[in-house]
Amino acid sequence: MTVLDQGLTPPAPDLIPDPAVLDLSAARRDVDATLAGFLDAKEQSAPGPELPPLIALLRRFLDGGKRLRPVLCVCGWHAAGGDGDPAAVTDAAAGLELFQAFALIHDDVMDASDTRRGQPSAHRALATAYTANGGQSDRAEEHGLGAAVLLGDLALVWSDELLHRAGLNVGRLEQVLPLLDEMRSEVVYGQYLDLQTTGRLSDDVDTALRVARYKTAKYTVERPLHIGAALAGASPGILAACSEFALPLGEAFQLRDDLLGVFGDPRQTGKPVLDDLRSGKATVLMALAVQRASRGELRKLRAVFGSPDVDEQDATAVRKILDRTGARQTVDEMIRTRREQAMAALDHVPFPAAAVTALRTIAESATARQA
Repeated sequence: MTVLDQGLTPPAPDLIPDPAVLDLSAARRDVDATLAGFLDAKEQSAPGPELPPLIALLRRFLDGGKRLRPVLCVCGWHAAGGDGDPAAVTDAAAGLELFQAFALIHDDVMDASDTRRGQPSAHRALATAYTANGGQSDRAEEHGLGAAVLLGDLALVWSDELLHRAGLNVGRLEQVLPLLDEMRSEVVYGQYLDLQTTGRLSDDVDTALRVARYKTAKYTVERPLHIGAALAGASPGILAACSEFALPLGEAFQLRDDLLGVFGDPRQTGKPVLDDLRSGKATVLMALAVQRASRGELRKLRAVFGSPDVDEQDATAVRKILDRTGARQTVDEMIRTRREQAMAALDHVPFPAAAVTALRTIAESATARQA
């Protein structure tokens, strides 16, 4: 069982928690309870009957999340020596999960994705609900896209609200808010780079890695750790130690995602395995294949890459090219190397032992995952 799965199984009531071990499953449950209570209050105070169904959709969307960013935020707090009442860090961590919902909902709109976490993506679900409630079928897609943008915006606004209700003093806010601002700017930059490169078959590994760093590594791992550490009043040295661990791990996480986008099992990933090929995602995996492919293989890649008509037969042909060129094996090695870099960084960080142990577990889980 991975640390990301542990939230599904509460500890036996007769077990006494070890103070040298962070109970990340409890942290995950605390974040879930905070999100549930927050959305309950929003439903109860809704200005009209139209908003609760939108909140219910957001709730369902949140249900499938791994809570990686909130868990890392809690780890950052412990890494910086946080103690006392963790309510503030739980609110901030829950806010990061709402920000992630905003990013994913908008990402699915930009990528025209039909599914997310094994369910219809938000814009598809909203289009279906529109026609089910008497809306014109020829306006359903337009309505779904517009409503999903608004739902994402609402999640963004509420992520701010959760942070500001945490009751942080001025000093802590002055530490946290610049990091939050940086995180938001970086993920938008990463998303824009992703849009710029999507649909362009290229051998440019460096640009693909830059997308991975800004869209995923900094946003998914580094900044959540920074924000949690800042909530505990972290020194610049602690923040730098967080970065030394986080950046290679975050890149490994994205590289694993790239592999799952072509070789993964949709029953585990919750997304069709053809989506990355159909949308033309310019990944490190694909760039390596382009560098090494024969002329015939390049012709096949050009014919398939970014085509909405890609079928399973096409995908099988691409997988064979990725194997024959060694691109898949190279990405596996890049994941292993970056995981080792992250683990090595933990050998000399000035964190409590419990935080180090938790981060090692997360690193293994995040890079070996199948979903």
